Amino acid sequence: EAGRPSLYPSVISNTSKEMSAFSDFPYPEDFPVFLPNAQLLDYLRRYAKRFGLREHIKFGTTVVSIRKHPDFATTGQWDVVTEADGKQTSHVFDAVMVCSGNFSEPFLPLHCFPGIKKFQGQYFHSRQYKHPDVFQGKHVLVVGMGNSGVDIAVEASRVAAKVTVCTGRGAWVLSRVFDHGYPWDMVFNTRLMSLIRNSLPGPLSWGLINYRANQWFNHEDYGVQPEKSGFVREPVVNDDLPSCILTGRITIKPGVKEFKENSVVFHNCPEEEPIDIVVFCTGYNVSFPFLEETVVKVENKHASLYKYVFPTHLEKPTLVVLGLIKPLGGIMPVTEMQARWVTRVFKGLCQLPPQSVMEKEVNEKKKNQMQRFGLSFDEVLKIDCVVYMDKLASFIGAKPSVLGLLCRDPRLALTIFFGPCTPYQYRLGGPGRWEGARQAILTQWDRTLKPRRTRVPAGSSS
Repeated sequence: EAGRPSLYPSVISNTSKEMSAFSDFPYPEDFPVFLPNAQLLDYLRRYAKRFGLREHIKFGTTVVSIRKHPDFATTGQWDVVTEADGKQTSHVFDAVMVCSGNFSEPFLPLHCFPGIKKFQGQYFHSRQYKHPDVFQGKHVLVVGMGNSGVDIAVEASRVAAKVTVCTGRGAWVLSRVFDHGYPWDMVFNTRLMSLIRNSLPGPLSWGLINYRANQWFNHEDYGVQPEKSGFVREPVVNDDLPSCILTGRITIKPGVKEFKENSVVFHNCPEEEPIDIVVFCTGYNVSFPFLEETVVKVENKHASLYKYVFPTHLEKPTLVVLGLIKPLGGIMPVTEMQARWVTRVFKGLCQLPPQSVMEKEVNEKKKNQMQRFGLSFDEVLKIDCVVYMDKLASFIGAKPSVLGLLCRDPRLALTIFFGPCTPYQYRLGGPGRWEGARQAILTQWDRTLKPRRTRVPAGSSS
């Protein structure tokens, strides 16, 4: 589920199928552009079957611990203890990929909410939410305005007596339906747009993006304008929120000042508001309980990793963290690219820079992000998909050359530069080259348009 956990069945992915596909396995053309969870799961099962992965997956198995092998400095091996059916088993592995992602340990800072202990209603973290029936006829408060919080609020508004969303920071809200009805990410994540975003001075780039976000609806008028003008937070992708606010089904409030027994008081709002249920959409901790702290150290929700993947201090680069990143786009192509890179490092086909170089880059990035984003380390994980994937692809020789293609295949070159940066671009050449990549790129809009064009009026253009 692109960018957040798949916890409830009605969730629709935030990224289009073309932008979230694995690079050598397009979605079926009859699948909708934005996928419900059931069809995303169907795609993953098809992928596992196509590449024979099921026999290598151990379901119902917990990783208890991962420790360096006694001769790790020489072999780079790891001692791994797993548990299944109450029985623990020890293994020795040559390399380990930690793929537990961003959503394993809920962050519930109750100490930040005065009076919550005397609140007599029900409260829980968004990770526990499964179905909107729990909100039937209730007064609901959703704390936080990320993607999960807004999705839950919209679902709750259909059955609850009243839904209030409180947010201290606000958020930019995008619709999945962008210019001319195209998917937002196929318009936003192109090489041309990435070049413009990263070439302009920061304030000007942010100003243009903010202007574009406000063309759909004025965020200030709807009470969701971010505190800071920069487009540094992950945007909320939701088509229904403005309508729910406009029709009174959802009310936006500032942060919580205090909870009472059956009500809540907000900052700058003297009156109390009755509340029956509180959903805390307060995010997640970065946690690796099966690892020693000396292997991957986490500070302020941030793990210091080279290119968000490699711990910089290990004698042998045989343990990596995949998916601990928040791209403004699909997570699956990004983690796939990370995996393509690290497997070549494991095999000795790609070399990492010296430890001092990696540590310097990690520290510089952390310092720059702190200056740009303040002290919210959650924001350190945000990356520009195109820039990041190009960098990793260049490490393995899979980055497409637009100028080189312009001479040999101008149609493909122009499609790659001006069109959406779909994952198939990284299979045109280099290791893992896929013969179907060119055709997949040239037909990406056909697969996007087909599931919508279920009625074609007579005489309409192709």
